[in-house]
This record gives sequence, structure tokens and C-alpha cells, in this order.
Amino acid sequence: MSRIGKLPIQIPSGVTITVGDDAITVVGPKGQLVVPHLSDVTVTIEGENAIVTRKDDERIAKAQHGLQRSLLNNAVEGVTKAFEKKLEVNGVGFRVSGGGQEIDMSLGFSHPVKYRAPEGVQLAVNKMEITVNGIDKQLVGQVAAEIRSLKKPEPYKGKGIKYADEVILRKAGKAGK
Repeated sequence: MSRIGKLPIQIPSGVTITVGDDAITVVGPKGQLVVPHLSDVTVTIEGENAIVTRKDDERIAKAQHGLQRSLLNNAVEGVTKAFEKKLEVNGVGFRVSGGGQEIDMSLGFSHPVKYRAPEGVQLAVNKMEITVNGIDKQLVGQVAAEIRSLKKPEPYKGKGIKYADEVILRKAGKAGK
């Protein structure tokens, strides 16, 4: 049995889960998310818990058991608390400005770089730190990865955009004579 899949999902007050044939809708104080309902698992609401069970012991059902539970748990957590990722911009002459849906960055290229976030994601800038907020965990992670990919940190001086908790392994420069 899946160690993750067998755990019940606590449903906080103010959150409602509607289970359909092909989608599960989670509505909470921060917004609404739709999670796909996978074919080989069933989701039942029992009191304050949502329980995910698989229909049989086939390989695909075992794989979908933990996945369905994780997707549903992330949706419940997102509509109650929201998710956030922090990025740091390091480099001489690098600048970040803006906020809301769009940020402007000067990353050492011959042109300024503009990034527009998709609907449902908010960007906040505080000096050289970018904060990505949203209720959809996958979308927040995707936006953070796209911003990081604009100028990945390099290993010699550490210049670029990195996650706040990321550790850049530094390399030694050229060896002198």
C-alpha cells in the first residue's frame, strides 16, 4: 500500500471539496482549484477527512494512489495558505523592479528583460529578492523555474538568479603560475 496514498487529508474549516467523475474541485478562502480525478482511484469525503483509495492492485493504480493524494493535498493547502518561492538576484549591475504580474530585470544583457507571470501568480520585488506567490503549487514552481532560467547562477562568482535556499558550488578560477 502506498505510504503517502493511505494517509487521510485533513479538510480545514472553510474548505469544500466536490468530487466529480473527471475532476475534483477544491474551494477555499484564497480561491478555487480543479484537480484531475485519476481513473484508477476513488476519493471519498468522510467528515473532516478526504480518503483516497485505489480500485485494485494493478501497477497503474498503485502509481496513481499516491499521486492523487498528493495533488489533492496540495490543492487543499494552496486554497488555505498559498505557496511561495523566493529567488535571489546576485551580480554587479543586476537590477530588478516592478511587481504584481510583471517585473523588469537588468541581467547584464544588452537589453532589459521583462517577465509577465500567468494568471493566478503574483510577483513581489524587495531589493534583489523576487517572491513568487500563488495557490497552485505546480504553477508557482514553474514560474520560479522560468525566472531562474533567464540567468542561471554561474559557479565562479555566483552571479545570476538562484533560489533563496539553493547552494551554489563554487569552483576555483584559473590557477596562476
